[in-house]
Amino acid sequence: MTTRAQRIEDVLVAAFPPEKFELRDESAKHAGHAGRMGVPADAQTHFHVTLVSEAFAGMSRVERSRRVHELLAAEFATGLHALSLSLKTPSEMRNLAA
Repeated sequence: MTTRAQRIEDVLVAAFPPEKFELRDESAKHAGHAGRMGVPADAQTHFHVTLVSEAFAGMSRVERSRRVHELLAAEFATGLHALSLSLKTPSEMRNLAA
């Protein structure tokens, strides 16, 4: 059985071939918060995604986020609670570095 992290990575990498992909499980930071009582810290409910892909060219920030959330709807339906996103094109990343 695959982990939620692996499923998220598989879906996003297939949809948006990355120049850079980073997935960080931040679930343990939220242990004890409202709505998390009784949920184990290793439940994989909170993630941060950094994804740099040319596939984002021509999409607004909102469109990028909506597309990611649509692709991960099954994960949200089965316990994914929060997903913070950094979604950029390669040229946007170069501009940030300049």
